[in-house]
Amino acid sequence: MSLVYSEEQQLLADTAAEFLMAKSPVTAQRKLRDEGAAEGFDAALWREMVDMGWSAIPFPEALGGLEFGCKGLGAVFEQIGRNLSASPLLSSVVLGGAVIELAGSEAQQAAWMAALIGGDKRVALAVDETPRHDPAAVALRATRAGDGYVLTGTKAFVADGLGADAFIVAARTGGQPGEQGGISLFIVAADAAGVQVSPMKTLDSRNHATLVLNEVRVGAAARLGAEGEGFAALDAALDRGRVCLAAELLGATQSLFDTTIEYLKTRVQFDVPIGSFQALQHRAAWCYAHLQLARSTVMAGLAAMDDPTLDAATRARMASLAKWKAGDAAHRISREAVQLHGGMGVTDELDVGLYLKRIRVAQASLGDGDFHVQRYGDLSTAEA
Repeated sequence: MSLVYSEEQQLLADTAAEFLMAKSPVTAQRKLRDEGAAEGFDAALWREMVDMGWSAIPFPEALGGLEFGCKGLGAVFEQIGRNLSASPLLSSVVLGGAVIELAGSEAQQAAWMAALIGGDKRVALAVDETPRHDPAAVALRATRAGDGYVLTGTKAFVADGLGADAFIVAARTGGQPGEQGGISLFIVAADAAGVQVSPMKTLDSRNHATLVLNEVRVGAAARLGAEGEGFAALDAALDRGRVCLAAELLGATQSLFDTTIEYLKTRVQFDVPIGSFQALQHRAAWCYAHLQLARSTVMAGLAAMDDPTLDAATRARMASLAKWKAGDAAHRISREAVQLHGGMGVTDELDVGLYLKRIRVAQASLGDGDFHVQRYGDLSTAEA
């Protein structure tokens, strides 16, 4: 298992870094926030990302993808994190696309994959129903009605839900909340009767929505995979999203660390740079150590997603380890960045505050530290 990018992956990372620095710097994200952009991202920029092939990176050639793997995606997401660049790459391609790839029939893949890869349509994955991520806790009901289903319930924190063409909804066709069995997946058109989508404010000013399904009727052809057996594909897709989000957290944290080190070198007090004070050097070294540990776990998580010799439980453990450690390092280093910048660290004028807000939301998305520590422990116990 390699913990560094290959030559091709590094080339992809360098290209993404150059593109995002020129087209989507932090100032562009600040502008999107100040203008209150409803979708939270620049549609023209997203089109350019699609034209560069980023939306095709993870999928097999048979589905129109580049078959470049999650590690290739990770190289891009790290640069997305460095620039705080907003796009539906995670929600529509990594999460939505993965569910359709893993659970969809040939007809469903034919209907959606080309449109997702081409950026012509967007889907949003609707899983959680409370602020705390837990895919097994699905309570939204799908009841059989004739040759289809009726879906009723509410989903919260649906990433990039505003403006989506369709939702992939995790619904319960059997069992009880907390059980993995009995969860089914459905594609629900955003304009279907009974679908209500409303904006949900979050700290990072990104596109999050509340989705209400009021007796929404769908045909049997809308179901992805077998009835009641959707959890495995859902969890595998979420793991791809978790490691990509971990890579984004790593990039954002690296940028905060670099900015803080530069500040310590240039901020002068008592006629010397404050970075010459040993106490601050120790804090910087402590941050560096945690950043490198996070990098190792993220690279291992990305590599695990691409390794067909590993079983699902091992990949899940590696994904949880990467998401937990990337979030842990981001939490520690973002706090240090604020403190080492003094009072300016909490002002809106400094980019430090924007990174802090995005990091806090990304830490909670797709499972916070408590969720992934518990999951890692449960998976390890089950294997022993």
